[in-house]
Amino acid sequence: MEHVKIVAEIGCNHRGEIETARRMIQVAALCGGDVVKFQKRNPRECLTPEQYRAPHPVPANAYGPTYGAHREALEFPIEVHGELKALCDVLGVDYSSSVWDLTSAKEVASLNPLLIKVPSACNTHGVLLNYLCAEFPGELHISLGMTTRAEEDRLIDLLARRNRLKDTVLYACVSGYPVPYEDVALLEVERLCEAYGTEVRAVGYSGHHLGIAVDVAAVTLGATWLERHFTLDRTWKGTDHAASLEPMDLRQLVQDVRAVTKALRPKGAELLPIEVEQRRKLKWTG
Repeated sequence: MEHVKIVAEIGCNHRGEIETARRMIQVAALCGGDVVKFQKRNPRECLTPEQYRAPHPVPANAYGPTYGAHREALEFPIEVHGELKALCDVLGVDYSSSVWDLTSAKEVASLNPLLIKVPSACNTHGVLLNYLCAEFPGELHISLGMTTRAEEDRLIDLLARRNRLKDTVLYACVSGYPVPYEDVALLEVERLCEAYGTEVRAVGYSGHHLGIAVDVAAVTLGATWLERHFTLDRTWKGTDHAASLEPMDLRQLVQDVRAVTKALRPKGAELLPIEVEQRRKLKWTG
C-alpha cells in the first residue's frame, strides 16, 4: 500500500501565540507527521457584521468579547505564515493551511504550499473554488462534512470542468467536535473510493472523534490521507482541543498507521520464507 500521509491540523489551537505555533510544528515533526496545517481567515470577509459583533456562542472558549474579536485574536498575518512555512521546510514537514475566504486563499497561494485545504464550511464557495482552480497549481484538499449529495455533485462537476479532479483529495468527514462513534460514518471512505477513486488524486479521512482506532480503520477502507486536529494540551481553551490528538496520541497514530500499511498486502506466495522453517518443525505431514 502507498505511504499514507498524516496531517497534523494545528488550525487555531496555537491560541494566537506564534511561539506556541512554532513549538507545535516541531513536536508534530518529531511525532512523524507529514504535513502541518493551519487556518487562514479574514474575519471581516468571512462573517456578516451581525456575526462579527455577536458574542462567542460558547463564552468559555472565547478569546475576545465578540466572535469577530475572538477570530481576530487567533489569526496570524500572512508574513507569520511565511515564517512558519520556512520552519516546516527546515524540519522536513509540509506546510499547509485551510482558507476560509478569497483574500486568505490569495495570501496562502502566494506561499506556494504543496496543498491548500478547503474546509467543509467552504466547499460550496464558488468564487473561492474557482480562484483556486485557476490560480493555484498545487493540490486541492476538500472536506465533505455537512455537505448534501447535491452539493457534492456540484463540487465534483466544478472540479471536472476546471480539469482539477486529478489534483484533488476528497476527505470523508463529519463536522462535530467531538463526533460520537455512532456518527462517524466511516463507510463514507469506501463510498468515496468507489465513486471517485479513479478520478481524483486520492481519498482521505478527516476525523473529529476521540482516539485513533477509527483512523486506522479508515486506512483499511482506502484512505491514503489522514487529518486530525493536533494540540499540546486538550484542556486548553478552544472549540477544537477536545477532539484533538496530543503528542503521544499523534506518535501512536503514526506508528500504528505505518504498521498497518505494511500489513495491508496480499500473501506473496503459498509459503512465505518466514513460514518454511516453522512448517518443517510443526506441520503434520502424515
